[in-house]
Amino acid sequence: MEANQCSLVVESCYSDLVINIGEVTLGEENRNKLQKIQRDQEKERVLRAACALLNSGGGVIRMAKKDEHLVDMGLDLEKSLRELIQSSDLQAFFETKQQGRRFYIFVKSWSSGLLPEDGSVKPRLCSLRSSLHRRSRTSALLMNSREAFFHKGIHQELRNSDPADPIFQKDYLEYGEILPFPESQLVEFKQFSTKHIQEYVKKIIPEYVSAFANTDGGYLFIGVDDKSKKVLGCAKENVDPDSLRRKIVKTIHKLPCVHFCQPQCQITFTLKIVDVLARGELYGYACMIRVEPFCCAVFSEAPNSWIVEDKYVCSLTTEKWVGMMTDTDPDLLQLSEDFECQLSLSSGPPLSRPVYSKKGLQHKKELQQLLFSVPPGHLRYTPESLWRDLTSEHEGLQELVNKQVQPFSQGIVILSRSWAVDLNLQEKPGVICDALLIAQNSTPILYTILREQDAESQDYCTRTAFTLKQNLVNVGGYTGKVCVRAKVLCLSPKSSTEALEAAVSPMDYPASYSLAGTQHMEALLQSLVIVLLGFRSLLSDQLGCEVLNLLTAQQYEIFSRSLRKNRKLFVHGLPGSGKTIMAMKIMEKIRNVFHCEEKRILYVCENQPLRNFISGKIICDNILSETRKTFIKEKFEHIQHIVIDEAQNFRFEDGDWYGKAKTITRRAKDGPGILWIFLDYFQTSHLDCSGLPLLSDQYPREELTRIVRNADPIAKYLQKEMQVIRNNPSFNIPPGSLEVLLKAEWSQGVQGTLQIKKRLTVEQIVSFVADTCRFFFERGYSPKDVAVLVSTAKEVERYKYKLLKAMRKKRVVQLRDACDMLGDHIVLDSVRRFSGLERNIVFGINPRTADPAILPNILICLASRAKQHLYIFL
Repeated sequence: MEANQCSLVVESCYSDLVINIGEVTLGEENRNKLQKIQRDQEKERVLRAACALLNSGGGVIRMAKKDEHLVDMGLDLEKSLRELIQSSDLQAFFETKQQGRRFYIFVKSWSSGLLPEDGSVKPRLCSLRSSLHRRSRTSALLMNSREAFFHKGIHQELRNSDPADPIFQKDYLEYGEILPFPESQLVEFKQFSTKHIQEYVKKIIPEYVSAFANTDGGYLFIGVDDKSKKVLGCAKENVDPDSLRRKIVKTIHKLPCVHFCQPQCQITFTLKIVDVLARGELYGYACMIRVEPFCCAVFSEAPNSWIVEDKYVCSLTTEKWVGMMTDTDPDLLQLSEDFECQLSLSSGPPLSRPVYSKKGLQHKKELQQLLFSVPPGHLRYTPESLWRDLTSEHEGLQELVNKQVQPFSQGIVILSRSWAVDLNLQEKPGVICDALLIAQNSTPILYTILREQDAESQDYCTRTAFTLKQNLVNVGGYTGKVCVRAKVLCLSPKSSTEALEAAVSPMDYPASYSLAGTQHMEALLQSLVIVLLGFRSLLSDQLGCEVLNLLTAQQYEIFSRSLRKNRKLFVHGLPGSGKTIMAMKIMEKIRNVFHCEEKRILYVCENQPLRNFISGKIICDNILSETRKTFIKEKFEHIQHIVIDEAQNFRFEDGDWYGKAKTITRRAKDGPGILWIFLDYFQTSHLDCSGLPLLSDQYPREELTRIVRNADPIAKYLQKEMQVIRNNPSFNIPPGSLEVLLKAEWSQGVQGTLQIKKRLTVEQIVSFVADTCRFFFERGYSPKDVAVLVSTAKEVERYKYKLLKAMRKKRVVQLRDACDMLGDHIVLDSVRRFSGLERNIVFGINPRTADPAILPNILICLASRAKQHLYIFL
């Protein structure tokens, strides 16, 4: 067992986080009979489990009692739980039930926000002990979690004019001498009142040194009576001064320190062990420690706070505790004012991450109404098309499911061929479908319908329901009381009306865990929207923290299609419609549906920069990424599934890439693999043959028509240029392929810049770029927000030296090509090589092509790379 783990057991056979803490004595009368040490040990187990569940999305504490008599917990346990949540409203987070000799405490997830009693701000985490001390008059007080949450440190030095300083400067003290000052905010007296001096000093120093460091600094005198102020010291035969010095220094240096500021300094202190004289003779020694105010936070030990990680209850390290306590929403104003918050850390559970969407796109509430609306007075099955397919494919399925949901009068049944895959788990063979019931006066229930019962079916359903419940809280930010019950149904091949049911979770949840009405159902479904439509934002790398964005409803509808029924698909997407994001998400889904081993999925694009960018994404771990040229040259014998991006710019000159992709994905013995091809004819950048099949042969086909990636002025420019192409397409663009423009939807309300400048000299262009970059850098942008795009590799070299020279006059920055997108530098590359990538600020210098017929396409390729600010020099 690791050092930060405790012996509490997390049981994996439930669809909720369940911690078994063993046998506990319950009831006030019974607990009063216990010896103090046993009572405290049992209380500590209860509190650790409660703290871990509060910080990990909620769950259940399970314990055993000696008999079946109904009892309450006991006043000491109730008092300690109230202190843990810093509230008198125990039922807001804890409810209890007894079933025979089993006793359960149901724990709701902690969440930030305001305490109802006094309106004060709740800390991000629950903690049994902060281990942060502060001085208050003559005492060292332990800060509670709320006080620790607001502690930011001190920056002024301890003044030498304090009355204690002259005594501190002395080299010896007289036995019985009365010090000319009392204990105060800056002074603490302690005696050597024990034979185990070093252990005593080791015990008191963390508390008092951290308290002084976290307040205004101060002096700790050891060997002085706190009432009489007399110097008593410690007899010389009882202490070795050198050994004592080493012990004190080691103890102070071991105190955990956390910085919120740039200088990473240590605790500043001065230690003096001075002689105590009696009538001129050495009697013993006294210890004096002067502690300077610390810039940030000094802990007496690691905070006593717990969390569930994997299957273990673990204590948080000091660094992680501080990081979670001080975690805030990212300052998106530095990047853009065009994001809307869907989930904030200021009101979410401890493990949740912030969620944002672009302005003009549907809010989580609108998406919920669009995808998962709750009808008045009846149950609705969704998606309706999937329900029709399932009931036509499996005789008796409709009767079986209707029988299960018949008792419920209002709600929604959300069907999926695999809820496990929807939650980024692996699909289980033999599952017909999963159905999630969200109904009034019921807890959510996840039904798994199988063709045949097997030993693993209940584990699969339980694991899926567990993951869903955890994600609703820790990803979706749901702050109500919630559980997801798991139930397995078997559609017997012998009789369409026969079903074998697995037992619902044996725990009987309190009534407050049922959804009381439409408002409660919709709140839960809005969290479900974030779970299903959320993806790791590309802003995460820029901000240095995890941020989620939401798919559009159109993207989600394509993403949620059955891969087994849509093994081949052409996706035509307009500029800025999120094709590359969709490509990454679909590869993740392929991995889970087909249980893909390492390197069974291949991503293919035209250019090296986009290939490198995809390879560096966490979502694409164990997925092979290559360019078209490498794809043509190599054999790829182990590849089963292929996703192709930016296919409109592929070329046939090196070989039939499309034919090779079809051959590879059709050779598997267990059925064809996945071949999804993403393209946009509006961004065609050459006049050669692309190698794509005829438009009439590009079926099945889906379209992404909602432009979500660009600010309003850029989107309007794209719309105008796309209309030019539609009216006069180049000969290599198939007739009819551009009619998708008629279905285009444009997100509104995203501010940005579009400037087109003509007939500037090279020097004027370079000077404008440098000045504009400086303007943005002064407003919080960084070099990684900027791309300068030219027409050819030759022009890259032409502008590189001139740009560097101009930039260094304003600010030292680096220029690199697009193969490294994650570094803190400005990208300088060609429009063609930057295909599929994007930056907030883009400068396009003299975009041109050998054939004027393709120039509007090049302008679209350029403009669609800019999310917020675009400058074009013609």
